[in-house]
Amino acid sequence: MSVINEKFTVRTKGNTDIVDITGLVKNSVYQHGLTSAVVYVYAAGSTVGVTNIEYEPGLIKDLPEILEKIAPSDREYHHDEMWHDGNGYSHLRASIVGNNTMVPLVDGALQLGQWQQIVLIDFDNKPRTRNVWVQIVT
Repeated sequence: MSVINEKFTVRTKGNTDIVDITGLVKNSVYQHGLTSAVVYVYAAGSTVGVTNIEYEPGLIKDLPEILEKIAPSDREYHHDEMWHDGNGYSHLRASIVGNNTMVPLVDGALQLGQWQQIVLIDFDNKPRTRNVWVQIVT
């Protein structure tokens, strides 16, 4: 077993900004010419998420709307009382979504569904630069 580590950065607008990172992940993986591997995609931070979704206008609206119902941005959280940064909801949303995903590489191709993309979601209340690691295990 060997492990290859790749890293790229993504600039976001914050406030549940959803960024399609599929192409960046593919570039990180395909440059190695592998045929079979497990690919982990991980974003560092407690207010960021990584998941798979159909990256289309309807769902890009639906996801933030449903997360607003689950963890509203306009209420006080215990986190905000302690840190006074107003992003308690960001931490909760990131915890719900998670900050990583896994995609198998089979016959040299990432096994994403026809309409499936890998996205980074920045839940923080300000723009950020996010580090994303792609770990390839062969």
